[in-house]
Amino acid sequence: MRVTFCQGLLSGAIVLNLLILYFVSRAQQQMMEKRKDFGRGSRRAGLQASNLAAGLAGPVGGLAGGGAAGPEGNSRGPRVTVLLREFEHFENYVGEVARSFLRLRPELPFLAVADTLPYPPLELPEGGARLLVLFPSPDQPPQAHRPEFHVQTEFVLLVPDGVELEQGRAVERLIRELEGEGGGPVRLVAAPVQARSAAQCLHLRVSLREWTATYTAAAAGSSGSVCTALQGDAVVLLRSEDLFNLSVPLGRPLFPSLFVQTSLRGWKVKLLESPLFSARRRPLFSSAHNQWKADSGLREAAGRLMRGFGLKRLLLPDGKEQWHGCGKETARCFGTVRDDTPDYLYTDRWTPPCCLRALRETAKYVVNILEGSGVRYWLEGGSLLGAARHQDIIPWDYDVDLGVYLEDVPNCDQLKNLDSGSLVDANGYVWERAVEGDFYRVQYSEANHLHVDLWPFYPRNGVMTKDTWTEHKQDVEFPEHFLQPLVPMPFAGITAYAPNNPRAFLELKFGEGVIENPQYPNPARKRLDRSRL
Repeated sequence: MRVTFCQGLLSGAIVLNLLILYFVSRAQQQMMEKRKDFGRGSRRAGLQASNLAAGLAGPVGGLAGGGAAGPEGNSRGPRVTVLLREFEHFENYVGEVARSFLRLRPELPFLAVADTLPYPPLELPEGGARLLVLFPSPDQPPQAHRPEFHVQTEFVLLVPDGVELEQGRAVERLIRELEGEGGGPVRLVAAPVQARSAAQCLHLRVSLREWTATYTAAAAGSSGSVCTALQGDAVVLLRSEDLFNLSVPLGRPLFPSLFVQTSLRGWKVKLLESPLFSARRRPLFSSAHNQWKADSGLREAAGRLMRGFGLKRLLLPDGKEQWHGCGKETARCFGTVRDDTPDYLYTDRWTPPCCLRALRETAKYVVNILEGSGVRYWLEGGSLLGAARHQDIIPWDYDVDLGVYLEDVPNCDQLKNLDSGSLVDANGYVWERAVEGDFYRVQYSEANHLHVDLWPFYPRNGVMTKDTWTEHKQDVEFPEHFLQPLVPMPFAGITAYAPNNPRAFLELKFGEGVIENPQYPNPARKRLDRSRL
């Protein structure tokens, strides 16, 4: 068969295209392999860069999986990185802790972690101990300050300052305990520290919606306690993958940060009965002044941590409370409310507990003054609804509403002269005529604008009315017989006066079934998920 010039040209083009596709495919495959190698190399480079940034000499050690095999017989290298996070710059024993571990387990990488470069500088043993500074430096790559690039082992052992390793097999004991849980809810294993404050197992319940963490004591079991948090000195083992899947893996203080996050994920910690580690340094600090500095720094760090996590109130095992929200000397925890929907509702949270506390205090204060002045008042709007539903402020409400008889206003010294300006009374409460309309407002303080609103009504032909109205649907006229007589009603820890038929009064203002069917103030903006109540 005769082949024409055109056919030959076409055949040659086809063969050439096939050759080009073959070589392109080979080139892409080689490029992917180089990228994988580069990725592994860049992680090692990040580790080396952090060594230079911290001013430390010596090899990276077994962090990338190399190094001598440990007693567990793992030829792939060490399985655990020892990590020391909690120490004070002005006095610490980080070097001694590192030496105690490296003396018995020289193959285990040891990592000291600080927010900023310690001063005075740490004196770490050469070889397997390194320092990681978390605060980024503009001349270093991002991985130089990210801990997940510096821990290349399967497990992380979190040790407190001053702890020493005296039993070489103690680490393996913790690994066996954790692996024995078979991937269940126990994701951390801890051992007490001998000659230190006794480690205690706690149950921790965190409610982000209520901005609250509640600690209670947990009962010990026959083979150790299983709980959701620890208090005291302990060494904790967990998988590196679990640690670095937390939002803030190495926050300070370490235990509160760690267990708030793990409890929200449903993880548990197993506390062994017998100590596996010791501490010769007792007390940890050599002077009362240094102890005071450490305690003060820890309180400040705890405050920053809890505010960052959005936890305003801590209930401790001894029944005491810690508050990390607003007070009289600070602004309230939320800004101007728009569309009747405070900003916290958009994050699926309710009113911060410190704000509810301030509202209760203000309501009690105002009610006492009104009653002492002979001013007739009653619970209005959402406050009456909260009293009927909870005997308290509605959990997502942001103010308190009271109705008052306009004719009684001159009886109250704090109210009668507000046309000439606001009044700050002897207890720091601010009394003022509201700029939004013809009503009065009592603020918690000059700095904190949490408030009670006083709405003046007057009777006309048997109907309670007023001269100015808001756009709220509940701001309507109503028959005076609801106020004749007024009746006492529990509200926010006090007994306040209310309309004599609260249900009928509320259904007149809000609609039928309002008590049994809770909803946010403006469902068009944000609706309440009743399944979560």
